[in-house]
Amino acid sequence: MDTVLLIKAALMGVVEGLTEFLPISSTGHLILVGSLLNFHDEKAKVFDIAIQSGAILAVIVYYWQRIWGTVAGITSVQQSQRFAVNVIIGFLPAGVIGYFAYSLVSRALFNAYVVATTFILGGLIILWVERRQARNPGVVRVHSIDEMTQLDALKVGLVQCFAMFPGTSRSGATIIGGMLLGLSRTAATEFSFFLAIPTLVGATVLALYKQSALLRFTDLPVFSVGFLFAFTSALVVVHWLIRYVSTHTFVVFAWYRIIFGVIVLLTACSGLVEWKN
Repeated sequence: MDTVLLIKAALMGVVEGLTEFLPISSTGHLILVGSLLNFHDEKAKVFDIAIQSGAILAVIVYYWQRIWGTVAGITSVQQSQRFAVNVIIGFLPAGVIGYFAYSLVSRALFNAYVVATTFILGGLIILWVERRQARNPGVVRVHSIDEMTQLDALKVGLVQCFAMFPGTSRSGATIIGGMLLGLSRTAATEFSFFLAIPTLVGATVLALYKQSALLRFTDLPVFSVGFLFAFTSALVVVHWLIRYVSTHTFVVFAWYRIIFGVIVLLTACSGLVEWKN
């Protein structure tokens, strides 16, 4: 097995794990790093999607007690039933709309200028939402995910559909969208984590099924390394982010998005990175 290829897989796994749950778009970073590493052929695109499962596992491990408690109490505990229903309702819009429209939207809109625009626009929206919540704390009406209604879950699920636009960030759409809809920063972040489980599982399974002809058994070591590093780095991020949002805003990520949007334009104009999906 090519040692250099395994190192590239490890680096890509770290990038996936570090960016999947932050409001900064993991896809944009994987494209940039993949291009710099010369790791961007058709199989690499499948790899990028497959290693999302490592990030998903990190959420499951971190919230295992909550997940197991929900499963165990699904038939008798009202709180567990309500939580499970909310996650399902939140997943359905992206699950249904994404199944039929994601490929079309991605192919039609994926170019450097759209990616850069959504990065920068997303950063500006984060700045606005954070300023709005700071000036008027009363807009927060949901302080924990257990206080969410089914309508709250549906609204966040609909907002998640904006993640189909290249450069938007699934976590960014759900977290900032949730805050705009009245969720606290912590509640929005935690619901985004739980919403990621069915959303990313569905996207990963669908992509692997559609691209199965590209996969070989000899790819297993590379995919395994990427999965392991994605899992490890994502577990660190989830653990850190929950503590971070309890005392900090997302303003730093807003400015990061704006700067990264400029980087997208510069790398595209210089030909350093081929921004395509």
